[in-house]
Amino acid sequence: MIKLGIDRIDEFKALFEGKKVGLITNPTGVDSNLVHTADILKSKVNLTKLYGPEHGIFGNAEAGEHVESYLDERLGLYVYSLYGKTRRLSKEMLEDVDVLCYDIQDVGLRFYTYIYTMAYAMMAAKEFGLKFVVFDRPNPLGGIKVEGNLLNLEYRSFVGYYSIPQRYGLTVGELALLFNKEFKIGCDLTVIPMEGYDRSKDYLSKDLPWLAPSPNLPTHDSAYLYAATCVFEGTNVSEGRGTTRPFSIVGAPFINAFLLADKVKALNLPGLKVRPIFFTPTFSKHQGVLSQGIELFLMDKETIRPIEAGYQILRIIQNDYPEFEFREPWREGQKQMIDLLTGNDDLRMGKKLEEIFESFKKDQLEFIKIKERYHLYA
Repeated sequence: MIKLGIDRIDEFKALFEGKKVGLITNPTGVDSNLVHTADILKSKVNLTKLYGPEHGIFGNAEAGEHVESYLDERLGLYVYSLYGKTRRLSKEMLEDVDVLCYDIQDVGLRFYTYIYTMAYAMMAAKEFGLKFVVFDRPNPLGGIKVEGNLLNLEYRSFVGYYSIPQRYGLTVGELALLFNKEFKIGCDLTVIPMEGYDRSKDYLSKDLPWLAPSPNLPTHDSAYLYAATCVFEGTNVSEGRGTTRPFSIVGAPFINAFLLADKVKALNLPGLKVRPIFFTPTFSKHQGVLSQGIELFLMDKETIRPIEAGYQILRIIQNDYPEFEFREPWREGQKQMIDLLTGNDDLRMGKKLEEIFESFKKDQLEFIKIKERYHLYA
């Protein structure tokens, strides 16, 4: 068993003595006994404020849904929303805070918004002279493998703010260290590291329970599959939202399930198996409409290349179904969602996958050299 960052708070009491403490967290912010970090801090330090990211502090909001600020009666603390009218911390929101803490289970992917909630909070800590503390946790996708392209900053957004690859192979604490130095945030940062963590091992399969980081990632496998199928959020093809298998299903009313399954099987995608499936989403894309597609199954975490797999599946659907579309920007002047997710316009503009994957290799090698400077664990 390993000790999470929050499990070691008694070893780092000096950081909090005589200080007023704020906490950014969500339902995954718990210790190894599943006690919420907010309750732990309330009992051990002078906890004065709470802050909730996308989905809310207790996971009660859907993806993209604005979260309101409110008074939590059980804890007797005000909870500020960081996914509502603003995503950045103001001076007013940080009154009565000397130390700002972050404890959220990461998913290990560039397009997961919590890491930019963290980055924005680090910027606020720098601006207003606060200490910033990250309670570290394992990366569900492992601490070694890197996959994808570096974000082109022309496509910067809340689903990709810094030039890192889609899969970056760092814990959230290591990522905070990288953000702080490489991208010159420069806040007063302390990472409370895990104890006994080996970056090559998978602690979230057997040693630590899987707590859904957001409502549509119900299992550990779904985090790997999310790495593959999140790209479909930028299209008119369902990524399985509104089903019991979000991000494990890809499909639409205009797709032939059996033909698509046969073509995807022929790719022999490492670490994956697929089958044809019929489904009717209860919300999101194609709500209430019978759809066809494929269901993905993770077979081997070591060999799967999820980013490449998602691109390959998308390109089959794009080529075979005239009804396929990339979604238009939500607002005038904004980039298309597919470009924000992929970090450039290569996929949308039809660049050959062989060329895209070759560019992945170059970017991966470049990032590996950078990321190794911030490794806290062997």
